[in-house]
Amino acid sequence: MTTHLIIINVLVYLATRVNPQFMYQNFSLYYPTAPWFKIWQPLSYMFMHGGFWHIFFNMYSLYIFGKAVEQIIGRQRFTILYFAAGFAAAAAQLGVQALDPAIQGVPTVGASGCIYGVIVAFAMIFPEARLTLIFPPVTLSAKWMAIIFIGIELFTGVTGTQAGVAHFAHLGGALIGWLLIWWWYKRKKNNDHSYVHY
Repeated sequence: MTTHLIIINVLVYLATRVNPQFMYQNFSLYYPTAPWFKIWQPLSYMFMHGGFWHIFFNMYSLYIFGKAVEQIIGRQRFTILYFAAGFAAAAAQLGVQALDPAIQGVPTVGASGCIYGVIVAFAMIFPEARLTLIFPPVTLSAKWMAIIFIGIELFTGVTGTQAGVAHFAHLGGALIGWLLIWWWYKRKKNNDHSYVHY
């Protein structure tokens, strides 16, 4: 599923390069009162991206973390986690827009909410895995990396210090990633005490 999701994202990105106006207007996530809102946009926006580096870092993260998470929880649960995180991110972003009419006409694009859900899932399954950032070049455990990322998103979202980024959408995706892994682990632990603790 991780590979399939990457392929779909890349194909949609290429289609967007061919006809950006049509793609952004129809498949980005608009606030429901906006004239360009379509009922399928809470799903389609997950496969839209704003540029090369946007999709590159999202797909790179999906490949690195998604493969590992999918291998542990299986294809079906990984699919549920990915899309549930994306829908939660959309709901969080629409909630922010409901509180701020000034940004209700601004579309949302990107798989970042899904990716945050996957990263948090990875951090819960492999909390002590060592990860090294490109910039700054520091190495931390997965759990601390996730905590720092979430803290940064919360701070920048509340303070508004990084405009143009859907910080609360990222947090919505991260929350669902945490809830699903916690719930699946709890159910599995109750049924099978020999199960891997993640």
